[in-house]
Amino acid sequence: MVYAVNAMVTLPDNPAANLARHAVASLRAAGHEALLAGGCVRDLLLGREPKDYDVATSARPEQVEALFSHTVPVGKAFGVIRVLDEQDRSRAVEVATFRSDGAYVDGRHPSSVHFTDARHDAARRDFTINALFLDPSSGEVIDYVQGRADLDACVIRAVGDARARFAEDKLRLLRAVRFAAGLGFEIDTATLAAVREMAAQISVCSAERIRDEIEKLITHKGASHGLQLMFDTGLMDAVLPELSAIVGVQQPPQYHPEGDVWVHTLLAVDKINYPCTITLALGVLLHDVGKPPTFDDSSDRIRFNGHDKLGAQMAGEITRRLKFPADVTQRVQSLIEDHLKFINADKMKSSTLKRWLRKPHFDEDLELHRIDCLAGPGTLETYKFIKQKLAEFAAEPEKLRPKMPLDGRDLIAMGLTPGPKFKELLRALEDEVLEGRVNTREEAESFVRARAGLSPGPPGAP
Repeated sequence: MVYAVNAMVTLPDNPAANLARHAVASLRAAGHEALLAGGCVRDLLLGREPKDYDVATSARPEQVEALFSHTVPVGKAFGVIRVLDEQDRSRAVEVATFRSDGAYVDGRHPSSVHFTDARHDAARRDFTINALFLDPSSGEVIDYVQGRADLDACVIRAVGDARARFAEDKLRLLRAVRFAAGLGFEIDTATLAAVREMAAQISVCSAERIRDEIEKLITHKGASHGLQLMFDTGLMDAVLPELSAIVGVQQPPQYHPEGDVWVHTLLAVDKINYPCTITLALGVLLHDVGKPPTFDDSSDRIRFNGHDKLGAQMAGEITRRLKFPADVTQRVQSLIEDHLKFINADKMKSSTLKRWLRKPHFDEDLELHRIDCLAGPGTLETYKFIKQKLAEFAAEPEKLRPKMPLDGRDLIAMGLTPGPKFKELLRALEDEVLEGRVNTREEAESFVRARAGLSPGPPGAP
């Protein structure tokens, strides 16, 4: 029985929605059934603007290709054709033929597909809230699986038998958690039981697909709910066992009154201003991943000596395992390795502090520090100190990045031979400039001559 929602659902007036309207209208004009389908319908019902639109139709793939001028056969064997906007080819809508699937033999792809109707198409989708259809002309929602009721109840429920749906594509195990986290929903009891039972099977999915789900989960609001669900269901053991290891690891209460490393990490995740970059999200998530192997309670208090360096190394192993780009790995490792530097920020030499503040993406280092503090004792004195210094240097940027009075060519003119010592001399000279002890070319020449063991030159000599 069709559960039809009579309340009008209106599409926004923007290029993506207009392209979807055009695709549906064109298919219908050619005599085919066509509806909006899936996530875009869910988002519209939730009052959210969809990121993209999908169309489901009775038209076969070759009929779709014949009907539109510019198409890409992204999944023609499965009935999926991407229709490009004639005015802007970077914009597209995916048009998929109604289908039912044969057996899944690889935990991802059906061995065969059969083109069918909307009712059977809904039955092969993952979750009821993603199996809704919308007639963009009338605003009527067409529901074969009680998805609207689950949407109203804020429940993630598999379509039909949960184990069968998860067996078809094991990534759905993680998607159930990700949808629950992002929407603030609970997972239906039977669906949750199936996730727990089959969690270990997520390992058959490619690292890239798992990475994409993890990224969507941790860069948006609700991440801590999703992470807790991952731990509770066993998905964390299968995907990020290094994070499972932080659960129950005690911390010194005078510095971490909030609780163990897991509790601290979830609190930190909650302090992120979402949406955020993947590098900040991973930096916050993994900043204490090195604590379990460095745990030491043999002295006056619990210590984690070297957890910053080891944590950076472990974070690199994790991000490479999940196939994150190299630049993401490097930035995350840098964030974690440097996150304890803030402890001594107010004691740093001026040159050391200035160089650190010039670090690429230092805004993320500072944000990680703010989050780390708020998830612990809550004190922000160092954060305020750094913000004040940044404000001062913003007003006088030449103090943070001064123009050097000498360069390599000047050193050669002074009779020095290029080599490793060159770099050391120039860095030492920059230290003097940053410290404010060298301000003129003459002072710089005198410093270099003294440092390099050269005799003082005549006045005005290079």
